[in-house]
Amino acid sequence: MKLKELSALLGLSQTTISRALNGYPEVSEDTRRRVLQVAQDTGYRPNRAAQRLATGKAGSIGLIMPTAPEQSSDMHFAEFQSGLAEAAIRQDFHFVIMPTHRQDEEQAIRWLVASGSVDGYYLAYLREDDPRIPLAQSLNLPFIVHGRSIGIPEDYPYLDVDNEDAFYSATRLLTQLGHKRIALLNGPSELDFALRRKLGTERALNATGLQLDARHVRHSLMDDEQGYRGMREILTGPERPTAVLCASTVLALGAVRAMNELGLKLGRDMSLIAHDDELPLLKPENFSIPLTTTRSSLRAAGKRVGERLIAMINGVQPPLPERELWKAELVVRASTGPAPQDI
Repeated sequence: MKLKELSALLGLSQTTISRALNGYPEVSEDTRRRVLQVAQDTGYRPNRAAQRLATGKAGSIGLIMPTAPEQSSDMHFAEFQSGLAEAAIRQDFHFVIMPTHRQDEEQAIRWLVASGSVDGYYLAYLREDDPRIPLAQSLNLPFIVHGRSIGIPEDYPYLDVDNEDAFYSATRLLTQLGHKRIALLNGPSELDFALRRKLGTERALNATGLQLDARHVRHSLMDDEQGYRGMREILTGPERPTAVLCASTVLALGAVRAMNELGLKLGRDMSLIAHDDELPLLKPENFSIPLTTTRSSLRAAGKRVGERLIAMINGVQPPLPERELWKAELVVRASTGPAPQDI
């Protein structure tokens, strides 16, 4: 199926069909839906080279992916990418992924933008005072941030989860259950979401006259082994806590393994709340003791980031919201209970 044949089938000009497929705002929504449906039914795929010449668009969105020798595969990243891919497929956009060392990220962004291979890109794994944001603002290409950056005015397009509020609510639940010594297994200390989760934990503890003991805090990559090591160190150390907050269900998997080895009963001897990114292979309700969680879907976030970025590229009117802060849902299950009285 070629564009000329599609034009004859639909009774529309080739220009109108091209504009409908590329999201131009002057094409009515009814016409756009009709064109997309017939294109899908007939298997029509636009010629990328011709499309780029006609529209000046590459039909691609970009990502700078930081890599390091010690960094293993990350199911959180994969889940977010699945949502992003869903949005990209729907709009017939491709991915351009540029791997780079963390110290070279800013230069990699400049190269990606200068290459002309993408129409827009997104930033992830935000850090405090992240220099990539002012750089992106200075370059003439649409971008969106998954997350935020403490220390930088929030005048850039982003989608984030209210991580501080999520861990404030989780900690408040634990203090209401009588827990006074609460541990925190968190993500890498330089990442914005981990900083905000720690702030939320501290704020809830301080509201009841308590403090977060530095001996009971661990920052690490969010995998099973790190959760196990961190939890075991804390549980065999001084003044064992009665509850723990985990920045991910993957960390919680390791934490529960450490508790089991030490003969502690989850929900009775130790309470646990994890952040649930709705990872399909690790559901909190399928743990032997179902986990209490703060829940927010990474896949849904990826899809929304893709939708918004492509809408920015296509100049869709009216524009989608520029800044979104999603609330996590606190889901109470059996892994939380009253603080044990004999400790």
